Amino acid sequence: MGMFSIDVENFEWINGSKDDPHDLCLHGDAIVHIGDVKLEYKATVSATALYLLKTLTENHIKGKDNQMLPHCGFFFVPNDALDNVSIIGCNDGIDWSVMHDGDNVILELDDGTKETVAIEDYKKVVYDFADKVEEFYNSCSPKVLPKDEYERAGYLAFWNEWHRRRNESSFCSPFDKKV
Repeated sequence: MGMFSIDVENFEWINGSKDDPHDLCLHGDAIVHIGDVKLEYKATVSATALYLLKTLTENHIKGKDNQMLPHCGFFFVPNDALDNVSIIGCNDGIDWSVMHDGDNVILELDDGTKETVAIEDYKKVVYDFADKVEEFYNSCSPKVLPKDEYERAGYLAFWNEWHRRRNESSFCSPFDKKV
């Protein structure tokens, strides 16, 4: 079975500090291995973690939405129920596709590299990465929520979606085949 890993080093906020109660988006040096390919990028790792959590139950087609390693993710667009969020950023970043195939995911890069990874292995890597990002948030000063109601709702929706996706007690891919 194929290889996928993701990690992050040098967590920081946009101003380069290790703690900033006003900055809502965490950055870091992301390192991804897809098969024999190594990708490194200074990314908004808070957005990356949420995007990865989404890929546990949704396909992600490279170039159709956000980049998996986005350069920035500075604007949260919440849905009405505050349980899902879209993150808007610039067009810079590194992307790959994540396609579900039964008990596997297929990761595909720009160069045509395809790596098949067991969904349970993929899920563990995604959860470990998301947990590491959240642990850093929790080690910092509490966030000062934006005064603007829409911006505050976006940040709350971000964490609501994160925790819903991370804490699903019975993980079941919607791509599982029903017999």
